[in-house]
Formats: sequence, structure tokens, C-alpha cells
Amino acid sequence: MTDFNVTETKIGEFKCINFIFEGKNARIIFPNTEKNGKWTVKTEYADAFMDTEFELLNRGFCCAFISNDSRWGLKKDLERKHRFINFVSEKFDLNKKCALVGMSCGGLMAVKQASYFPEDINCLYLDAPVLNYYSCPCGFGIGEALDGGNGVNEILRDLEMKSISELLIYNDMPMHNIEKLKNTRIPIILIAGDSDKVVPYAENGIILENAYKGSNIPFTLYIKKGCDHHPHGHDNVKITADFIEKYSV
Repeated sequence: MTDFNVTETKIGEFKCINFIFEGKNARIIFPNTEKNGKWTVKTEYADAFMDTEFELLNRGFCCAFISNDSRWGLKKDLERKHRFINFVSEKFDLNKKCALVGMSCGGLMAVKQASYFPEDINCLYLDAPVLNYYSCPCGFGIGEALDGGNGVNEILRDLEMKSISELLIYNDMPMHNIEKLKNTRIPIILIAGDSDKVVPYAENGIILENAYKGSNIPFTLYIKKGCDHHPHGHDNVKITADFIEKYSV
């Protein structure tokens, strides 16, 4: 299942081992110092906005990724990622649990991954996460339809639906998994822009904020004034890295 005819490349200044896991491209990036056993899995968009990962690599973390069939949280992708996490932790002598880094559609995948397989996850870094498919990709509220409406065709195809009517009654969006996620008590850091036209916070991130408000579950929120969907990340990368390091136990 896993091809260990690996290739070695560089991501920035760090060594990266590339391999195939269950037919999907996968990789793990190593720190230049001795690894400390802590690690992250990015759930989508491997090479996007890597500042937090570079900061963590400098602290001794490893950072992994595996490609998906879809960015819309298919069960087969979640199950494969569960097996990938178990494989990587054993193969590379890392902690059993990892932190998930989920940006945009990667955020929806991280929420579903943690709610389905909490035993694998110690914390979540979510950045402008999609939680509500009516909002993104559909653009039914205050935001814009994703990719000029092509995102709707994409999600219907990937979820094997014939019409938008089927999506309207679909009950496994990330927002439907929030209570299950909350019950895991997994710590979360959430970053979002208040002017996001692609994934409006008022239709997505606010769902998490409201769910965790008043609880004693570690939950840190940063809203970036005047920020659209991009750029992802906090201006001070140490804030996200410190949170992940604190809860990577």
C-alpha cells in the first residue's frame, strides 16, 4: 500500500521525504535540529501560507501532508488520513497524536477529521475555515459563490449529488459536527478576517465561536480587521506556533 521508493527534496531549508500512501502523494518535512516527536498534518493546500509550519520546524516539529480526493470532506479522505496519521507516527517515531492545520476548505476537513477521529488529534489550527456549505461554495448569504459558481458544480460532483436540493438536506457539513467536536474537548485556535467575501466569518467561524463561548475548553480567537479571505495566518506567527506547541502533548 505504501511505496517507500521515496524521493528527497527540500521545502525551504528543510528536508522533505515524498512517498505514496494508498495511492496518494504524501510527504513529511523534517526539522534541521533533532525532532521532538511533535508534528502537524496540513489537511489541504500543502504549500500555501507555510509560515506557521516553518516556525514549528524551527522548534523541532515535523510537518506532514497527504493529498485528498476532494476538498469537501469525503469520508474516504477522512478514513485515509486517519490511517496515514497512524502510519506516520509509527514509521517516523512521532507522537501518536498530531496537530491539524486547516485553512479554508482545509478547515472544514480538519473539523470533520477531529470529530470523526479525535484519538489522533491534540489540537486544531483553523484559519478562515469553511463550516457552512450554503455559505461556501454556494454564496447563499453575504458572500460570493466560490470560483464564480464553479465551486457549486465541484461539490455536487464530489458528493455525488444530482442537484442543489440534495445539498440543502445534506447533514454532514462541518457545522453539523460542531457539537461532536466540542465533546472531544480538543483545543482550537481560530483565525479569520472580518471582511472575508469567500468564507464570511458571520456564516462560518461564528458557529465555532458561539459553540465554545462559555466553555472551559481552550479556544483562542483572532479576528483580523479589514482582512479578506487571504492572506491566511496571523501577523505574529509565534502566536499560532505557541498555541500548537502548548497543546501538542
